[in-house]
Amino acid sequence: MPRRVRWLMVVGLTVGTAVIAGAVLAHQAPESSHPHRSSAGDPLSSRSPSAPSPPLSLPRRPSGAGPSTAPGSEHRDASPGDARGDGRGDGPSQADGAVPDGVTVFDDAIPAVANLDPGLLKALRRAAKDAAAEGVEFQVNSGWRSPEYQERLLREAVSTYGSEEEAARWVATPATSPHVSGEAVDIGGADATAWLAGHGAAYGLCPIYRNEPWHYELRAYAIDRGCPGMYADPTRDPRMRR
Repeated sequence: MPRRVRWLMVVGLTVGTAVIAGAVLAHQAPESSHPHRSSAGDPLSSRSPSAPSPPLSLPRRPSGAGPSTAPGSEHRDASPGDARGDGRGDGPSQADGAVPDGVTVFDDAIPAVANLDPGLLKALRRAAKDAAAEGVEFQVNSGWRSPEYQERLLREAVSTYGSEEEAARWVATPATSPHVSGEAVDIGGADATAWLAGHGAAYGLCPIYRNEPWHYELRAYAIDRGCPGMYADPTRDPRMRR
């Protein structure tokens, strides 16, 4: 075979091989353009999608940070272990004025109700009958209290609020508390306090303190003149300064 022919054949084979190799590389290029695509050997694919996340640390409300209501207020004033108010345990008894659940202004067997001032109790019952016609029930959360019970509540308030000055905004002393004299009642149920806020004056029943919308006392003149302005809290009440 002439040398020139052999040379042309070698050149042709070289060019053909280069063309084939270029085509193969061009075909493989799209695969290499995605370096993060998961595969059986890719470290990314070894992560389990169901692996649990680290637990979140949720903030907790401090146990002593600002109770929404005060001792002896709309919450039952018997201690949690003596919510029945029946004298079992070391909590106050019904004889001291503790109130079990479900007591209304008509429960004469409960000292907290029976020992209320007669005029106050009569007004409460008149109002309660009219409210009942509108589907509203007056529950008694606290009424008359013995001096010993009032002293206990005061000590608890000092412990809760950290000082006698702050406790005085919520709990009076046995010598000044209208609960001890039977002249105040704490009415339970948002619907009941709302009803009294709108109609209480017609029965002589008035809220006394802005920070205790459940606390009612008898003001007979309110039937004709309306209820007087409320004190911000008991520390503004001259009766508490005796």
